[in-house]
Amino acid sequence: QVQLVESGGGLVQAGGSLRLACAASGRTSSIYAMGWFRQAPDKEREFVAAITWSGGVTYYAESVKGRFTISREKDKNEVYLQMNSLKPEDTAVYYCAAGPRLSTTSARRYDYWGQGTQVTVSS
Repeated sequence: QVQLVESGGGLVQAGGSLRLACAASGRTSSIYAMGWFRQAPDKEREFVAAITWSGGVTYYAESVKGRFTISREKDKNEVYLQMNSLKPEDTAVYYCAAGPRLSTTSARRYDYWGQGTQVTVSS
């Protein structure tokens, strides 16, 4: 089992920045990839960004390319999401995910999930 704990959400004005962190514990050796998803009210959970744990290869949703950066610190078992130039449409609960495979389309491909952290961007 892998446990994931997110932190760093909050309220920010449009154009501002936030940095989310996700700490992994447990059987972290089983992780191939970690990702961030988000879910706004009355919407499906959608992919935001992902990174391969070993090689650090990154993937982004088109809607966040150039504004968000995913990174990881292997020695701390942590992954981060730096979010710049935030827009009101980025408002959502952001979830950290991990698993033995990577997907940029399906949340079901990830086995482990954090509890989520709220990000609210005011206009």
